[in-house]
Amino acid sequence: MAHPKRKISKQRRDKRRTHYKAEAPTLAICPTTGEVHRYHRGYYVDGDLYYKGKLVYSKSEAQ
Repeated sequence: MAHPKRKISKQRRDKRRTHYKAEAPTLAICPTTGEVHRYHRGYYVDGDLYYKGKLVYSKSEAQ
């Protein structure tokens, strides 16, 4: 089996890993509420749950 002849320094290792960056999530604006949210995720507005611009769960109906 191959073994490294020398230890790779932290600086050299980190230089190689600089290209791995977190990407900002893609955001959308709801046509119904005007709320900014992530794509393909439900979101709350005033305690009500919306998904794709439609009311999924209302806090007032649950009580």
